[in-house]
Amino acid sequence: MSTTDVTPDTTAPDTPAELINLTPTAAEKVKSFLADQEEIDDVALRVAVQAGGCAGFRYALFFDDRKLDGDVEHEAHGVKIRIDQMSTPYISGATIDWKESLEASGFAIENPNASGSCACGDSATF
Repeated sequence: MSTTDVTPDTTAPDTPAELINLTPTAAEKVKSFLADQEEIDDVALRVAVQAGGCAGFRYALFFDDRKLDGDVEHEAHGVKIRIDQMSTPYISGATIDWKESLEASGFAIENPNASGSCACGDSATF
């Protein structure tokens, strides 16, 4: 994940499918992580923006079976995605991909709201 300066999008899209994009490669990786889990009916990939990191905010991706008030939920390539109400303006239009190289592998977020990033790759400025 990357560290970036991001300005919230106050004109967030009306439909969840326009909010965040999950590439087919990332979707397959998410499905492979969940493949050996038993109770996954209510489990979704939660995408959040949290305070922290050297740039002020960081992206968080984790599996969650909770449905919180105000969550935006949709499905992309067979993967359920949940985004909390506070994070939606910051990640509107973002794309989550899976990157793999000799040096590292992991999820990468390309965010059109980002105005800069830091070298650690784990935080963002909004």
